[in-house]
Amino acid sequence: MTIPHRELDVRPILRDGGEPFSAIMQAVAELTPGQGLRLLATFKPIPLFQVLGARGFEPVSREIGGGDWEVVFTPVAEKGPGVEPPGESGQGASDDWRIPTREIDCRDLDPPEPMVKALAGVEGLAAGETLCALLPREPLFLFEELKARGHRWRGSLEPEGHYRIVIRAGSAGGGRR
Repeated sequence: MTIPHRELDVRPILRDGGEPFSAIMQAVAELTPGQGLRLLATFKPIPLFQVLGARGFEPVSREIGGGDWEVVFTPVAEKGPGVEPPGESGQGASDDWRIPTREIDCRDLDPPEPMVKALAGVEGLAAGETLCALLPREPLFLFEELKARGHRWRGSLEPEGHYRIVIRAGSAGGGRR
């Protein structure tokens, strides 16, 4: 039996100048196992593809007229080997994650300062050392930078509304993939 997708229309939030990310993540958190999300937005939410992809969802998008988009996020039924667990980049959960050697609080900074500060902090670490950063929101653009530089991370949206990320420094020359 197929579970119907949950529908979330964030167009009113966007048209009012708001940020719908927390509403989207709350809707995802409330999905039942095997349930997908049908999202309606005023643009094609490409950064969200990576965020929900890391949580096991595959997007299918189409323009529905007037500049509006429909994106259906369907849970991937069976993860194959090498697929990363939600909220993590890198090897499986059995990897050695050391206690962070440094913690930084970037919650009061405006973009792009949280990303710049986190990248600078992790670049000063030896391979395998970790850094914990508190950020004002989920760092979509930081994820790509960390991946490109060979670093790994684990993160989560905290109940207080900020994002906590632990970054493990990769080895020199881009790290393992």
